[in-house]
Amino acid sequence: MLPKVAGTVGVALAVLVGCGGADAADAARADVQRVLDRRAEAVLDRDATAFRSTEAPTGSVQGQLATGTAEFENLRALPLTSWSYHLNTFRRAGDRVTAEAALRYRIRGYDKAPVTAVRTLTLTRADGGGWRVASDEPSKKGTEQLWEQGEIRAVRGEHSLVLGVGQAERSLRGYAELADRAVPAVTRAWGEDWSRRVVVLVPKSLDGMAGLLGAPASGYRGIAAVTTGETGGSAKAPADRIIVNPDAYPVLGAFGRQVVLTHETAHVATRAHTGAATPLWLSEGYADWVGYRSSGRTAAEVAPELRRAVAEGRLPDALPDDADFGFAGDATGLARAYEGGWLACRMIADRWGEVRLNEFYRAVGEHGRRAGAVEGALKEVLGTTLDEFTARWREYVRGQLG
Repeated sequence: MLPKVAGTVGVALAVLVGCGGADAADAARADVQRVLDRRAEAVLDRDATAFRSTEAPTGSVQGQLATGTAEFENLRALPLTSWSYHLNTFRRAGDRVTAEAALRYRIRGYDKAPVTAVRTLTLTRADGGGWRVASDEPSKKGTEQLWEQGEIRAVRGEHSLVLGVGQAERSLRGYAELADRAVPAVTRAWGEDWSRRVVVLVPKSLDGMAGLLGAPASGYRGIAAVTTGETGGSAKAPADRIIVNPDAYPVLGAFGRQVVLTHETAHVATRAHTGAATPLWLSEGYADWVGYRSSGRTAAEVAPELRRAVAEGRLPDALPDDADFGFAGDATGLARAYEGGWLACRMIADRWGEVRLNEFYRAVGEHGRRAGAVEGALKEVLGTTLDEFTARWREYVRGQLG
């Protein structure tokens, strides 16, 4: 599943005057930035002593998810090629500073550009006059990071990196094997114009998954996995993360687990061509089409809920709307939406060919805005209209499931 995600985080400069005037505020800001620079260097160097030198005494601020030192230990297994803090807002009140910063980091071999996590930091003045970090937490604009939930364990596959918390290495190895099969399957369907590598995050619990997504756990209870990232990104955009629901995913059979991970990998591959113009019936339908492409499963086997609706005389009048894909809605209706999108993409592949299906997907995404995107791509790539396509799809659904 591809959730809605925020775009690139910008750096907003705040003009804040401390008790000593603008010059003193600027000097304090520069001092804090230097502390954060030393903190980042310590993370990259895996230097625990240097990291602790940037920390305020334990218990300076209550309520943080874990002590900074614990988080430093938790992320030791994360293969990093960059880590930096960039101050956004800055507020000083005497010997205390509250700041928002963009933490930017890259995983070695996977991220072509930094992933950004927005952090809220509290710093206090040490006895010697220098600033020290008392808390480092997700801001209201950000989400938890995996290392805040516990010690990370990393398993590398041929095409994948699996990062888990509270998971056995054997379990993580299983995810890597599934991802290593998913990547070439997606490449065979979509082509080679993507990274052909995936990062899979496996938190300890559903609550951990929700924390990584910054959303209530109730909305993801029955969702096996989701993909996060920046829609419409360039080739230099940060790599996506496939986040697994450790409660729902293991319940699936071997076939279902592979389909889900291949589906999510398809979202990674198509990310640069998925944007505001792309309806969910196309992005989710295409990902399902890739997931089931070589399975040999029939339409009736893949689309049981839509088949039941057709049997009851409830043939859909139109392609699924974005609202039909809401997690909080009716589970049966959500299943029909996925099945309807899948059958639309399957129909394009059957009638116009797989090459045209890929061209259609790209053409819709390149439109830039929703209005007219599907209509234009239908005309340019498939030589049809939305009304004709919808009518053909309804007959296809009836023919495949009736």
